[in-house]
Amino acid sequence: MNQVIDAVQAALAAEHAAVYGYGVAGGHLTGSRQAEAAQGYDAHRARRDSLMRTVADLGAAPVAAAAGYELPFPVADAAAAVRLAAYVEERVAGAYGDMVRGTVGDLRRDATSGLRDAAVRAVRWRGGSVAFPGLAERG
Repeated sequence: MNQVIDAVQAALAAEHAAVYGYGVAGGHLTGSRQAEAAQGYDAHRARRDSLMRTVADLGAAPVAAAAGYELPFPVADAAAAVRLAAYVEERVAGAYGDMVRGTVGDLRRDATSGLRDAAVRAVRWRGGSVAFPGLAERG
């Protein structure tokens, strides 16, 4: 059971970071890209809240969000904000990939849905797809 909780907690931590990342990215975007960032922000907040309930249902205390997160690169304009959004989605996809591997049943179904959603958003931000979403940073 600890392995399951660890996988869910890791996905929760990724969602906390995604919410932060979208907050940063959204501040540098306008128009349809800003609307897209707002949708991503809302989606990650909803998944974060759901994972917090899941962790509690598993009998553990949900991992808390950090006060701040170190960005992988400076974000000072729209182009960097788009790269950050793609990066965030790739990281979330990786966490959900680990959750798929470490769970069964409804938890695996939820993880698969999270992986799919993050991969689709990453494609939109990046402008192209990768063979195995979430695994690029592990290569």
